[in-house]
Amino acid sequence: MLNEKREVFGRLVQCRTGHGYLAECYNKFVPSEDVDCPCGEPFQTREHLLCECSRYEDQRHILKEASRDLFLPELLGTKEGIAATAKFLEESGAFTKTGRTRLNPPLSTWEDKPDPRLRTAELAASPNICAPNPKALLLPATTRAP
Repeated sequence: MLNEKREVFGRLVQCRTGHGYLAECYNKFVPSEDVDCPCGEPFQTREHLLCECSRYEDQRHILKEASRDLFLPELLGTKEGIAATAKFLEESGAFTKTGRTRLNPPLSTWEDKPDPRLRTAELAASPNICAPNPKALLLPATTRAP
């Protein structure tokens, strides 16, 4: 579970705690937000999204491998269930604001970033770079503190 993508892990926590893009939360904290599920269900709940919502029917088999009856304590309280739920969330887009998978570009890693030490060495070696003369930065002798 800890090896999941950060975004999926966040949605898994929302799913397990019941705090997320759900009517249950909107009713309490954002009453102006619509509580209907886009599938037509009048009140979007965690159980509805995991077990009933027609938008995720194609991915629900992932959950059924861990819990044939889609029993929430099994899906959200066992290692196998949590792993299946994470995979379901990643493939379905459930528990996002839009209800669809996110198409964000992958985040950069340290390996993708240039080494700043190499860039400094390149600048120092380049004759075309206008660097200030270190002596020009010194204050005249008359303005220096004793």
